[in-house]
Amino acid sequence: MKPYAESCEINKHPILEVLRDIFAHRKQVLELASGTGQHAVHFASAMPHLTWQTSELSENHAGIQAWLDEAQLPNVLPPLHIDANAERWPITRVDAIFNANTVHILSWSEVVKLFAGIGRVLDQDGLLCLYGPFNYGGKFTSESNARFDVWLKSRNPLSGVRDFEALNALAEAQGMTLLKDIEMPINNRTLLWQRTAS
Repeated sequence: MKPYAESCEINKHPILEVLRDIFAHRKQVLELASGTGQHAVHFASAMPHLTWQTSELSENHAGIQAWLDEAQLPNVLPPLHIDANAERWPITRVDAIFNANTVHILSWSEVVKLFAGIGRVLDQDGLLCLYGPFNYGGKFTSESNARFDVWLKSRNPLSGVRDFEALNALAEAQGMTLLKDIEMPINNRTLLWQRTAS
């Protein structure tokens, strides 16, 4: 049975509207933490010019593969095992990376390692696109995000909604410059950086 996330079903359309534009001239996208696989199928089917590389921890591969097997898309690849903590990833270079709703689940030390990994594989001029809730100036942008943060920390005290400024500093340390900060539905944002230095 395929895994299913209601949040993916809700946010896939507004995210796609953003990705159509920013990935229009990209060739290979690495999706970090593909989750159920719903996003991969939806985005790859709508952007056939892209090769969409899924990734996840190994225990989630079967669920992603179930979505891929049903969709039978020629431009979406089986999931790689990528762990934020790993010093090497099983992929060398890509010109775009997409991730949704992960940095608030990881511990901060894992977020730091995630950005280091991104820095290792992202091409010069490559794009990093992050979707999710973010704080600004250390403050929540909505009551719902504040409640979400409490819920996250009840499950894992090391998790939580991340500050944009801290994430931007990690991106800049990997030679990336912020291009866009896009308002999305339900108090989320899409952040877009470009690799401008190696």
